[in-house]
Amino acid sequence: MVSICYYVVMKKNIYPGKFIVLEGLDGSGQSTESAFLRDFLIEKNYKVLMTKEPTIISEAGKKIKQVLEEKEKISPLELQKLFVEDRKLHLDNIIVPNLKDGKIVISDRYFFSTFAYGVSDGLDLNLLIEMNNDFLIPDLTFFLDVNQDVCIKRVEERGAKKTLFEKREKLKKVYENYKKIMKNFENVYSINGELTLNKVFEEIKKYVEKKCC
Repeated sequence: MVSICYYVVMKKNIYPGKFIVLEGLDGSGQSTESAFLRDFLIEKNYKVLMTKEPTIISEAGKKIKQVLEEKEKISPLELQKLFVEDRKLHLDNIIVPNLKDGKIVISDRYFFSTFAYGVSDGLDLNLLIEMNNDFLIPDLTFFLDVNQDVCIKRVEERGAKKTLFEKREKLKKVYENYKKIMKNFENVYSINGELTLNKVFEEIKKYVEKKCC
């Protein structure tokens, strides 16, 4: 059972820009919908930066890539420590400077992935929250609700090689964790990601126009 006992005191965004995150299983459409959102906001004359996690700018990010591709093996806790290290650099070097500049920053994945995937590996949720507790909480987070079977089919159809996390039983646990965990955070919206790409974006756009535009 997933429960949050730790008192969450994550930092709110105090900068002029807005921070938007898209979450979901691999194959749920975060990258596509992030691009749709970027293009929509640029058309409205907003300054926008699109980014993603893990990054490839840090040594931690590069090592994460090796682990996910099963070229290297480490413990679940060590893996999540790498994600936290990479996330700190991501915030310090990319996200926060662009928020200070007044840009809307769209990130494909953030610490919600750490929570959902880490718990599926047997780690304690409250420990994972504590490890990420100094980081900014997004102004808006969208969870693209697509079950594991649909995601696996999509991944297979695009011909991409499955990573460590793209295994059915693992994804089932991660999906269930996402559904439970995301309810405990502010400004998180669940979107039916099994609709057409355009319909999914129309739902996202409604919230963005209300909250950020």
